[in-house]
Amino acid sequence: MSPNPRQIRLLTLIQTQGSCSLDELAEHLQVTVQTVRRDVQRLAEANLLVRFHGGARLPASTIENIAYRQRAQLHAQAKQRIAQAIARQIPNDCSLMINIGTTTEAIARALGGHTGLRIITNNINVACMLGRQPGCEVILAGGNVRPRDLAIVGEATVELIRQFRVDIALMGISGIEEDGTLRDYDYREVKVSQAIMQSAREIWMAADTSKFGRPAMVRVGELGQIHRLFTDAPPPEPYPGLLQAADVDCVVVS
Repeated sequence: MSPNPRQIRLLTLIQTQGSCSLDELAEHLQVTVQTVRRDVQRLAEANLLVRFHGGARLPASTIENIAYRQRAQLHAQAKQRIAQAIARQIPNDCSLMINIGTTTEAIARALGGHTGLRIITNNINVACMLGRQPGCEVILAGGNVRPRDLAIVGEATVELIRQFRVDIALMGISGIEEDGTLRDYDYREVKVSQAIMQSAREIWMAADTSKFGRPAMVRVGELGQIHRLFTDAPPPEPYPGLLQAADVDCVVVS
């Protein structure tokens, strides 16, 4: 297709931000959501972008995640709402594991008023946020520091995490495919996430709606391994059926 000027502006915005909701696109372009939806449909049919429930993103790579700074800005309000909803469900005086990701960093910020938490994490940003909090103890896993996002990965990280058994694992994920598999990009990061899942009595996953249908190369696990999924809008098909079949408590944060 030959995009018109409005569609070119739409593509430029998505190329700048990585992904946008339909509401964000409509506000930026000063048109109705219905107009944006039609443009997105046409551009998706031309393989110039990828639709997801409530928005659009760049065609996804299965081998490389987008940059950390860009991820931190994407869907920031949705991540904040999800984080606050999770924080309200976390009791004081419990043990947690928190993995890598901008969504889990939002959860760490939302836990600011809690006391008596014992936290194991491989995320230096999370450790810095919660390590200053009175009455909380943070154990930072050792290993190799990944410069782009200050994540800690490697066999030493996995070995430390396996020493613990915590009440709740708070996890982000890069993508949830339509067959129910949980996926990420970095094999070393995935090994740490799998160790966290094996070391928690309950697994709570935070995923905004852009994560549904997003491909990534490395398999982390299955929907059936998690207990609660927190997201910002009703998941698109076929996920409601998958979540029900896997007996996952899906919490939609309005």
